[in-house]
Amino acid sequence: MTGRASGIATFGAAAALLSQMIQLSPGFSAAPLTVAVADFDYFDTSGEVRDQRAEHRARMLRFTELLRESLSSQGDYHVQPLECTDPPCTPINMQPARFIDASRRSGARFVVYGGIHKMSTLVQWGDIQLLDLEADKVLFRQNVTFRGDTDEAYRRAAAFVSGSVRDALEKR
Repeated sequence: MTGRASGIATFGAAAALLSQMIQLSPGFSAAPLTVAVADFDYFDTSGEVRDQRAEHRARMLRFTELLRESLSSQGDYHVQPLECTDPPCTPINMQPARFIDASRRSGARFVVYGGIHKMSTLVQWGDIQLLDLEADKVLFRQNVTFRGDTDEAYRRAAAFVSGSVRDALEKR
């Protein structure tokens, strides 16, 4: 082997070893993955007489904020909102193709999106999805249910969803 070929082989071996050390060593970590968390749709078919749209809008905003905060809290994910010209930034509001385009323009590798449906005065359910924008595939889809139409119920739902999304990202 020539001196140059030997040097290239040594460099290649060193790079491979360094790559393994970074992946295996707890003190080393790769750059955080970028995750966009879109706004969430909300549907109320409970038939309740009192107009609760303002309360629900505020709770959905807080739900999304809590999800973003929880995912970014440990520093292993760079979490950002999705930008669009006509909020809310959801597949239903924007149409799916425009939503995907906006997600890709954000620079995120993954996007979390979904919606919450209030079925009755006590029961709500949500459909949450995690899309890998690079691989063009849904990595995770989960239906969640929760009781109550209170700030606390939304806080608990956001914490549960955040944990589920984290698990899905770690398993990818």
